[in-house]
Amino acid sequence: MTATAEVYQANNTQETKESGIHIMPLAPEQLGQFNGIPITNTLITSWAVMFILIALAFIIGRNIKMVPGKVQVVFESLIDFVYKYMTETLEDRKLARIFLPLVLTLFLFIFISNTLQFTPGIGSIGFWEHGTLVPLFRSVNTDLNVTLALALIAFITIEFTGMKVLGFFTYLGKFINFKSPLKFVVGLIELGSELVRIVSFSFRLFGNILAGEVLIAVVTYFVPYLLPSTLIGFELFIGFVQAGIFALLTLLFIKLAVMKPH
Repeated sequence: MTATAEVYQANNTQETKESGIHIMPLAPEQLGQFNGIPITNTLITSWAVMFILIALAFIIGRNIKMVPGKVQVVFESLIDFVYKYMTETLEDRKLARIFLPLVLTLFLFIFISNTLQFTPGIGSIGFWEHGTLVPLFRSVNTDLNVTLALALIAFITIEFTGMKVLGFFTYLGKFINFKSPLKFVVGLIELGSELVRIVSFSFRLFGNILAGEVLIAVVTYFVPYLLPSTLIGFELFIGFVQAGIFALLTLLFIKLAVMKPH
């Protein structure tokens, strides 16, 4: 084989590779550094989500009236529904008032992040590096670092609340109990289940959102017209469900944390 033929074959192979389906890497792409801290495309997108939340809070908050309009009534009704549900679940109005901002913020952050991934430009606007497109924006919850950080926030809140409400030694007694061998084993199982929550929280959200992204990429490559639109609608619903599950599990685990050991 001549050198020209080898170059031609290499070019054809490269074109074939580039024309094939492109699946995003598991790790987010790094765009730069700030004082040694890596700036990734998922971090940029998370800033965009926070900006949207702050802007919405500012717009809605500045227009609050004593005689509410239709939009204000809708928001007040939704918040009142969530507050009443949390009160019934926790069986404590004070705790419900304390944790309402946390639960709602977790839900809104995850839901808007999941919805934003289908905005035009997410994953497609970027720059070329070594023949590969590096997107400036990427779906936030396809980064395990983000879902792990959310899981740690929920986990620390749950454990701290249990210690605060029951007392440190009473709460510790749920997991370390020397009154009998059976209670000691059950306590260790409970301790293990507490620690596993970090993994379940983070990987459930990460896995569902990443799988949705990959599925849509594959379907778009093979069936590029009607089916992807249907799947995007389904993934929007999945994003809403995953946000609700994360917030609801945080609430239920807080409830379990404040229950006295029995």
